[in-house]
Amino acid sequence: MPRAITAFSNPIVKQVRGLRDKKNRRREGLFMAEGLRILTEAREAGFLPRILFYGTGTRHPLLDSLLAQTEADGGEAIETSADILHKLSGKENPQVVLGVYQAFSTDLGRIDRNEAGLWIVAQSLRDPGNLGTILRTGDAVGAGGLILVDDCVDPFSVEAVRASMGALFTQKIASAPWESFLEWLRSGEGELIGTSLRAAHDYQEPRYRRPAFILLGNEAQGLPKAYEEACDTLVKIPMLGKADSLNAAVACAVMAYEMLNQWRHS
Repeated sequence: MPRAITAFSNPIVKQVRGLRDKKNRRREGLFMAEGLRILTEAREAGFLPRILFYGTGTRHPLLDSLLAQTEADGGEAIETSADILHKLSGKENPQVVLGVYQAFSTDLGRIDRNEAGLWIVAQSLRDPGNLGTILRTGDAVGAGGLILVDDCVDPFSVEAVRASMGALFTQKIASAPWESFLEWLRSGEGELIGTSLRAAHDYQEPRYRRPAFILLGNEAQGLPKAYEEACDTLVKIPMLGKADSLNAAVACAVMAYEMLNQWRHS
């Protein structure tokens, strides 16, 4: 049976609010996701929240189902005010539903490259919006997931989870230093395709083979030269205007759909 929390000083409110901070997420092994749509996507992917907050008076068939399944799974449902939801999420107009989830492992060893023909690899990605959008692109093209190389933004940050629109729960996520990733990649099949303005080949020239790993560089600096040299194929997306590069998430989508279209028509 859901219980009500109305006090800002409640220990659970303080704990969950702290999950907006990376060090607290790591210590607790928990993260937040907001919105009935994202929480429903999570449930359909097999993830139920440990704690489910919802706004006083909120009624929806999907919420009723989510409440019942959360409690049946041993989670806790809490009815609370819009002010407390604002305190938890940090948004001026918070969603009326917020879930607290157990963080899942990002160990590279849990990735089975044979589960999908396409994987996305991001090196030193810094923007949570880009990370979330890349996860959404991966979901859209049927990619297996996202591998974060070197020092990347936390995929469990509130901003990244929000931007992923539920794809955080449908895509595998792993993280590793570059050398560890490269050793893992070369231990099996897989073509590493890098994107660079210094490349000689247009991105539509090669015939891509599965499993393919799209390697994206840092938003500001691109890929280091040594990383480009490690690629099996290095390509560039033509820039016909004054801009010198595409947004990382946009470049990811262009590359992913080129591969998808090749494979659809092969």
